[in-house]
Amino acid sequence: MLLFVGLGNPGPRYAGNRHNIGFMAVEAIARRHDIGPFRRKFQGLAVEGSIARQRVMLLLPGTYMNESGRAVQEAARFHKIGVGDIVVFHDEVDLPPSKLRVKVGGGVAGHNGLRSITAHVGNDYKRVRIGVGKPQQKELVPQHVLSDFAKSEKPWVEALCDIIADNADLIADGKDSTFQNKVHLAMVAKGFGEEKEPAGSDR
Repeated sequence: MLLFVGLGNPGPRYAGNRHNIGFMAVEAIARRHDIGPFRRKFQGLAVEGSIARQRVMLLLPGTYMNESGRAVQEAARFHKIGVGDIVVFHDEVDLPPSKLRVKVGGGVAGHNGLRSITAHVGNDYKRVRIGVGKPQQKELVPQHVLSDFAKSEKPWVEALCDIIADNADLIADGKDSTFQNKVHLAMVAKGFGEEKEPAGSDR
């Protein structure tokens, strides 16, 4: 079984925050693949379903961001899911808005959700990094991620979450580079971003 984790803070107050784009992406995956409804479990909301013939659990931790690892650890332990089968969808201030990158392991770059997950299950999980941009002054980053997306940003946010959901089977199959490239090209086709993008290939 795979574990797809969306990061965010629980409750309506945070629902539109940049920090919650991980929630938005995983909720879009659930809608696209007809997986639901979410139920209270593992200190959050969870649901099981199939993507690309793979059994997948979708998890939205119900703790605040800096305690996300508790829910991930509980779900992974219960289902005996190894760290290599965990995929975390999260906001990334070091990427421009609407850009997406996939990587396994690496640093947490000041992200409290990733720091908590690493502390609870280890570091070698997959990260789907969703760019939200960052302010020029470093001290304004917390305010930036805990603010709602601007009205002008919502078209790319919705498009990107839908495109992630449309191509979630590639992540489930481990075709990370193909997933990344398809998402990029689909966003360009919708008028977001430029065509040139570092290419990768899956064997």
